[in-house]
Amino acid sequence: MTATAALPLPAARPHPPGDLAIWVFILAELAAFGVMFVLYGVARMRHRELFDQMQLTLDRDMGALNTVLLVTGSWCVARAVAAIKRDAARPSARWLALAIASGIAFVVVKGFEYRAKFALGIDLDTNLFYMFYLSMTFFHLMHVLLGMAILVFVWHKTRAGGYSAADHHGMETGASYWHMVDLVWIVLFPLVYVMR
Repeated sequence: MTATAALPLPAARPHPPGDLAIWVFILAELAAFGVMFVLYGVARMRHRELFDQMQLTLDRDMGALNTVLLVTGSWCVARAVAAIKRDAARPSARWLALAIASGIAFVVVKGFEYRAKFALGIDLDTNLFYMFYLSMTFFHLMHVLLGMAILVFVWHKTRAGGYSAADHHGMETGASYWHMVDLVWIVLFPLVYVMR
């Protein structure tokens, strides 16, 4: 027997993390956003002057702040998963609470951004750019709200001792969805707010 044959094999780990059903849902959602991004790109190519002009009316600082908030939230979720894998439920719950707070802050910032646009009379009928901007960012906002609801459920279960190093499948499922929400924004922000 060789030395390598005597070493125990690592336990099989399901990939990707979380439930298979959430990955089917995530892929469907990414496909929906992908179609929106392609349609936006085609419209932008056909109406470049309008899109360049209207893009300058967006608040890039608020968009950048929301990017920082979502990336921070994803980092906190990753820390929560790492903590529960060490059987550290209290720190895990604290990291989840911080992720939820970052989601709430995202919603507040987006609310101020929408309020400023609506006060100017901007809506879906204003022009093609704003039809895309409002549709895509609102669709994303609905995903943020769903992600926050999932995180609240996971946070509550974590505080009640429902997850451990041996059983944290549900937390990984919720974390996977939250990371998808973050990923979509990381594409949406430069596409709509920055790229010219």
